Amino acid sequence: MTAYTHSASVVVATSPEELYDLVSDVTRTGEWSPVCRACWWDEGASATAGAWFTGRNEVPGRTWETRSQVQVADRGREFAWLVSGRLVRWAFTMAPVEGGTLLTESWEFLPAGLVTFAERYGEDAGRQIADRTHAAHEGIPATLAAIKAIAEAR
Repeated sequence: MTAYTHSASVVVATSPEELYDLVSDVTRTGEWSPVCRACWWDEGASATAGAWFTGRNEVPGRTWETRSQVQVADRGREFAWLVSGRLVRWAFTMAPVEGGTLLTESWEFLPAGLVTFAERYGEDAGRQIADRTHAAHEGIPATLAAIKAIAEAR
């Protein structure tokens, strides 16, 4: 595991399929993400591999939008996307366990992302990457806790 990857898991008292249906509905992301406040499908897309969606992110002092492409859409098993189609990989994986589903959220800053940040931020790239890494480490547990609460309140 490198400094550019992180994952965490939680058991959610629901089926893998129901959990997949929740996390693959990107229009609900703002309900659980501490950074992504809203998402919408681009050009009538839906949760299928190759589809694109846009997300609006907010942190103190900064708001920005990203486009992401769905890489994996395997109901009940995995929903994954690539920011800008190549920079960062985010994924939710589901596995049945006693008491429900083991939901894992993972994040990986990909080589193309490192190159892009070096080009975009120059000498400040290291700090920018560290900020994103810190946000993933802080955000994943918060996201998983919120998804668990939403799924189990159904």
